[in-house]
Amino acid sequence: MIGVTAQYFALFRELAGKESETISTSAETASQLFSELSQQYGFVDLMERCKVAINDELVDWDSPLSSGDVVLFFPPVAAG
Repeated sequence: MIGVTAQYFALFRELAGKESETISTSAETASQLFSELSQQYGFVDLMERCKVAINDELVDWDSPLSSGDVVLFFPPVAAG
C-alpha cells in the first residue's frame, strides 16, 4: 500500500464531494487508481476522455504511482 493525494476537478469534485483527499491504495498506476475511485464515487467518464497529472505534470494513464504523489483528475471539458 502507498499513500497518495487525489485532487478532483469540475464534475469529479462534485461527485466525490471534496476537492482532495489522501488515499491509502494498492493501485500501481494512475489508471488503477482512477478505476478504484470510479467505483467509490461513480465517475462515469471513460479514462480516454479524461486527463491525469502526477505532481502537476500531465502523464499517460499507465504512469506508475509512488508514495507521496499528488494525482490530479480532470474530466472532459466541453468547448463551444
